[in-house]
Amino acid sequence: MSCIAKHSQTLRERGYRMTPQRLSILQALHEGGHLSPGQIYERTRTTGMTETTVYRTLEFLAENGVVHSTQNSGGHLTYELGGHDHHHLVCRACGAQMDLAPESLQAAISQLELQTGYRIDAGHLTFFGLCPECLSKS
Repeated sequence: MSCIAKHSQTLRERGYRMTPQRLSILQALHEGGHLSPGQIYERTRTTGMTETTVYRTLEFLAENGVVHSTQNSGGHLTYELGGHDHHHLVCRACGAQMDLAPESLQAAISQLELQTGYRIDAGHLTFFGLCPECLSKS
């Protein structure tokens, strides 16, 4: 099953339908990773969708776990398709990004759960720092 079909099914199971706007945004994200709302608007504006509709639809999709939001190195909001837990390392100097597998943080998350009593569902975390290249320059 394609990721768009999977997300359509998720929305239908929750009583929502796959609107043309939702589909257009999911297709834009499917084609290219971490996109800002402005980049998504640029990719979808030929459909006649307004920028306000892009923001509202992204908010709806994020609330339903279909997309995840994160911040890039400049602190700006970006979005990507949900459904696969992973984390990010982002360089504050050059903006380089690296995905981390969820297993790489599982021990730390388990320790936090033991210490706090919380059940953590952190499917998407972003850590900021300096990449090895920028670190060697400083």
